[in-house]
Amino acid sequence: MTFSVLGAGVAGLCCATMLAEAGLEVEVIDSQPDPQGASWFAGGMLAPFCEGESAPAEVGRLGRDAADWWAARVPGVVRAGTLVVAPPRDGAELTRFAARTEGNEQVDAARIAALEPELAGRFERGLFFAGEAHLDPRVAMVALIDRLRGMGAALHFGEGAAPQGQVIDCRGLAAREVVPGLRAVRGEMIVLRSADVSLSRPVRLLHPRFPLYVVPRADGHFMIGATMVESDHDGPVTARAAMELLSAAFTLHPAFAEAGIVELGAGLRPAFADNIPAIRYSGDGIHVNGLYRHGFLTAPALARQLVADLTQSGEVRHAS
Repeated sequence: MTFSVLGAGVAGLCCATMLAEAGLEVEVIDSQPDPQGASWFAGGMLAPFCEGESAPAEVGRLGRDAADWWAARVPGVVRAGTLVVAPPRDGAELTRFAARTEGNEQVDAARIAALEPELAGRFERGLFFAGEAHLDPRVAMVALIDRLRGMGAALHFGEGAAPQGQVIDCRGLAAREVVPGLRAVRGEMIVLRSADVSLSRPVRLLHPRFPLYVVPRADGHFMIGATMVESDHDGPVTARAAMELLSAAFTLHPAFAEAGIVELGAGLRPAFADNIPAIRYSGDGIHVNGLYRHGFLTAPALARQLVADLTQSGEVRHAS
């Protein structure tokens, strides 16, 4: 049997990868010639502990092994942890964050300086989550596509191809007509380039109105994100979002004021009411959806569960 995976975002590519690794015939179909959905604008933080601050516990459980999964399949997974800081006036935010998460250690100014010398003298307290990692989502997605091709999967991008077998629908918000309960959550991000800032790991700056994260990428690039707006609006980044993100970045390090703006991007994330991703079965349809802001964190576990479900039902006979 052929498995036709609809959607080449992180959910679709992870599901297709796991199915191909299980020895199944797989095709991936996406209506766009160069798929760049919400996954393209993701931060790529594999942060199951930090996400516990606002996400349901199930999200953290799904993401515990994400770094191992990605590191076994794509280049560039960095296991340097996550640093969380807050200005002195927002110290209560740091206390609240610590109380709502696990896997962290309290760090003082000296430890912050040791972890990130560029932040020396800027923050008195912080939290360090040593067990977390990050990757560049775009590098990871290209690597999965190459891996799928190498395993013999058929990839149909922008061709209008019709599914040839059992459909695995991973289209995100494009599947709203067949997946009840999906909503859109808009996220906006900025990519800066700076020769004056150097970071080794994602840094989260806590702020009561617009918290942000800064994720280092190659060649002096930094992804600054991300807003969370309950909206279906799929237009360009708003002036308000850009100003808030840039203001927060400046608070983290003044040198960001001189950084070049390389890109501004916005995407719509698919989410269910409880913000927990799910595999849903409807008649002959299988839907993997609702990954919200946790796509790279939770997609591997969902893909693994999909193959396990199919194995139990007898569809997969050679699962790895």
